[in-house]
Amino acid sequence: MSSSSADARSLLLRTLRHSAARSVGIGFVSLAATGAALVLPVVLGHTLDLLLARRGGEASRWVMLSGALLCGGAVLDGLDGLLTGTTAARSTAWLRHRLLGHVLAAGPRAVHRFPAGDLVTRLVGNAADAGTAPGTLAATVASVAAPLGGVVGLGLIDPWLAVVFLAGAPLLALLLRALARASSDCVARYQRLQGDIAGRLVEAVGGARTIAAAGTADRERDRVLAPLPELSRQGRRMWRVQGRAAAQAVTVVPLLQIAVLAVAGLRLSQGLLSVGDLLAASRYAVLATGIGMLTGRLNAAVRARSAAGRLADVLAVPALPYGHGQLPAGEGKLELRGVGAVRGGRRVLRDLDLTVPGGTTLAVVGRSGTGKSVLAELAGRLADPDTGTVALDGVPLRELGHDELRRAVGYAFARPALLGGTIGGTVAFGAYDPGRAAVTAAARAARADGFVRKLPRGYATPCAEAPLSGGECQRLGLARAFAHAPRVLILDDATSSLDTVTEHEVTTALTRDVAARTRVVVAHRPSTAARADLVAWLDGGRVRATGTHDQLWRLADYRAVFGDDDDTTR
Repeated sequence: MSSSSADARSLLLRTLRHSAARSVGIGFVSLAATGAALVLPVVLGHTLDLLLARRGGEASRWVMLSGALLCGGAVLDGLDGLLTGTTAARSTAWLRHRLLGHVLAAGPRAVHRFPAGDLVTRLVGNAADAGTAPGTLAATVASVAAPLGGVVGLGLIDPWLAVVFLAGAPLLALLLRALARASSDCVARYQRLQGDIAGRLVEAVGGARTIAAAGTADRERDRVLAPLPELSRQGRRMWRVQGRAAAQAVTVVPLLQIAVLAVAGLRLSQGLLSVGDLLAASRYAVLATGIGMLTGRLNAAVRARSAAGRLADVLAVPALPYGHGQLPAGEGKLELRGVGAVRGGRRVLRDLDLTVPGGTTLAVVGRSGTGKSVLAELAGRLADPDTGTVALDGVPLRELGHDELRRAVGYAFARPALLGGTIGGTVAFGAYDPGRAAVTAAARAARADGFVRKLPRGYATPCAEAPLSGGECQRLGLARAFAHAPRVLILDDATSSLDTVTEHEVTTALTRDVAARTRVVVAHRPSTAARADLVAWLDGGRVRATGTHDQLWRLADYRAVFGDDDDTTR
């Protein structure tokens, strides 16, 4: 058994345990409905014999019993549908909650491995397919019980009827086995292609303005829909597999039923069976050849297992483990020792050593692709380095507890996500609520308070109702980082959308008004680097040099990092 198959089976078993009580209920109700369906042929047959014998008084009671069984079966079928639907909904919600929690715990690792659209497909569509597993398994027990009960019923009426049916049963078994094998492969490919298309679509939506400006809408449409022909082929293949199974069933099942009825008719002509027995035998033959119900259950099980495999792939991405350590009193000294990082098969950082003294504002500069954002990612443990260690005030970040780390390190990004519901909630969003006064003070420091107060409901304005520019979004992201007064504040290109004046005001406030002790700023402008206490110049995945901006500006290669800017930008 492959590791992927084992992981999928393990996930399905955990899903079944989560819905164990409801699954037992579904199984009980399904078996009860099957039991009613198995008793009904005998009752109908005996009722018919009584009516033909003109024993009306006794027959009336059996007619009432037949009606009760029919009504009871209908009620049980309705209850089965209700339980199956609610169980699937609960299981799906549990799987989505588990998957989303794991993706957030894995952080950038999950995003690097799976495109956003593919992740959404797995979380929404595949989780719904896998969520049907408990109900499908419980109902399959009853689906198997019906054919088995039908065979037993035929044997009780006349053993020869069961013998005739069992002679053709291996054909049905082979049909189901072939269906399971063929369906499993095409369903897995179909789900994978759905995720591929969704990933491309999300990329296209995110770059809609770029596509419009470049005039490449037709080309991008073709790229997004490129997997569609293969998706169509796999979809048609699934229908062909199911159609072939249905065609084979149409051939085999009626032949079995005809054979059973032929033998039953012969036994009737010999006086060994009654007309009621013939009626019961005909209904049991239908139950015994319930290939259609089993095929449907089998298809659902195949889809659930394939979907569980795709969910298991995401859960296999390791989440960041946290320790239980606490930080000592300190000034926020950050140390990276022998740090290496690989992204997309390329070594971005290699044997990097860097010490950021507590209370220092460090600017990280370098050409595109030199690993500035990866360094920022590792410095606050959004991810772990592949080699080396990162420590804060002498404590390796790996050893810190989750809450301790997230209170100690804050981030602001180039494209911040406006989470929190309202503008005020966005600024307060974090490991703890800093309070209204801190939110307002942080917004002032980030030069966001002015435009926030002009919104219809100020800080209570829902984010969805606030039309914000890129620079305004960045200022809210900065305010969110400022509000939580971390020991270390990391700004990853977080002022790139600000105009020069606002950027100067924000960076001035960063060193004067923000309580963070140590600041790490990924800088693209020489003016930003000039206002830092120390500059770390990245080149080739290592720190090429450290010093003040004025010291490094004397080097031609350093000046080339910023293009054609001259000394006036220092």
